Amino acid sequence: MSVLLVEDDPSIALVITAALEAEGFTVDCCDSIAERDRLLKRQSYSALVTDVMLTDGDGIETIGAVREAAPRMPIIILSAQNTLDTAVRASDTGAFEYFPKPFDIDELARTVRQAVGNAEAAQSGSDESPVAGLPLVGRSAAMQAVYRMITRVLRNDLTVLILGESGTGKELVAEAIHQLGHRKTGPFVAVNTAAIPADLIESELFGHEKGAFTGAVARHAGKFEQASGGTLFLDEIGDMPLEAQTRLLRALQSGKVRRVGGREEIAVDVRIIAATNRDLEPMIAAGTFREDLFYRLNVVPITLPPLRERSDDIPALARHFLQLAAGEGLPRHSLSDQAEALLSRQPWRGNVRELRNFIYRLALLVREDRIEAEAVAPLLLQAARAESNDGPVKLDAAVEQWLHDQRPAPGTVYDLALAAFERPLFLAALRETQGNQLRAASLLGINRNTLRKRLTELEIDPAEAVR
Repeated sequence: MSVLLVEDDPSIALVITAALEAEGFTVDCCDSIAERDRLLKRQSYSALVTDVMLTDGDGIETIGAVREAAPRMPIIILSAQNTLDTAVRASDTGAFEYFPKPFDIDELARTVRQAVGNAEAAQSGSDESPVAGLPLVGRSAAMQAVYRMITRVLRNDLTVLILGESGTGKELVAEAIHQLGHRKTGPFVAVNTAAIPADLIESELFGHEKGAFTGAVARHAGKFEQASGGTLFLDEIGDMPLEAQTRLLRALQSGKVRRVGGREEIAVDVRIIAATNRDLEPMIAAGTFREDLFYRLNVVPITLPPLRERSDDIPALARHFLQLAAGEGLPRHSLSDQAEALLSRQPWRGNVRELRNFIYRLALLVREDRIEAEAVAPLLLQAARAESNDGPVKLDAAVEQWLHDQRPAPGTVYDLALAAFERPLFLAALRETQGNQLRAASLLGINRNTLRKRLTELEIDPAEAVR
């Protein structure tokens, strides 16, 4: 792997060259645009690292020529002109990253390594995103824009607000920012703020002291303290009660929390990522969401596109979910081209979550190794009928389908049906309560010990259930 370094300061060029060679790269170095273009014509490079002000011109203004010579080569831009204009110009070129001088040399070397790895994955035809190892799938232009925004917030603690319809993968983006960022060794704590009753919001977020209220039998560290040194993900922020918004704003402004019943303020070191499927600006106008909290959260907005706006990603997503299903014990399948085309034409109003559930259903019900369009169409029709039902979705058709497909032996139907229904019911209860076993047991109408016993017997990991 080779890197072309364009830097007119010999001492800086020497340091960068040494760092890149330590990463296993071979480095060609020059100090002018003319020499850069000559080298690019002579050979191909894995990446270009270039200063802005060079001996014969502006390195950013001439990036167009680089793009023509090597359209897929990642570009990292360096500049001593640390102005907003320079940063915006660098971003507009589509550069992989921009480093204002002075910069961390080790960080630059790691970034070059990441840029080269992403480019190699894309050229090999991989469906993986630049955040490899995380379940963010898709190579559409809309998702590439999301990936670029993710990379821009990895080395800072700016507050991020993730916007998008339900099921678009907002928590996955939050996890990517945490796991790829400089806080990855710290905890990632996710909390559904809409699911916390207004009278418990302070206790859940900020903790409480023993005896602070009835039932507070011991000191409890809140979500802010639990996430110290890492990331706190506040999901469904648009559904948080107005009174709770005030309490949250106070904590964000001060960087301190006070446990319920406590006297001292506790400094917390957390990165805040929030998410919502709501349009917050009309809520601000209606007085149901605090404007000052919105501006506190909306420092870096990342908008996730609905699946209907990136239908080119549907085949890759479907294949990804089939692999996940096989890893969870369902039969291994592949999709025919016609089946992928049929899936790609669907609106998927529930977005990626709906597609995932549908693919799992396919993996469970289809017996052939290869899933054809003829097997997909009836299930799509069933889903459309359920969606068009004015009342609650009825289970009778699903039960009939299950009975037809399972063909259980006489005398076993009742027990088999209960067993088949119990597992998804428990999983749904855990997801609804964000993995809180006490609330899940209350929702189901059983005691917590019974819930724990059945989770063990059904081999359900509560932590995995909510991912």
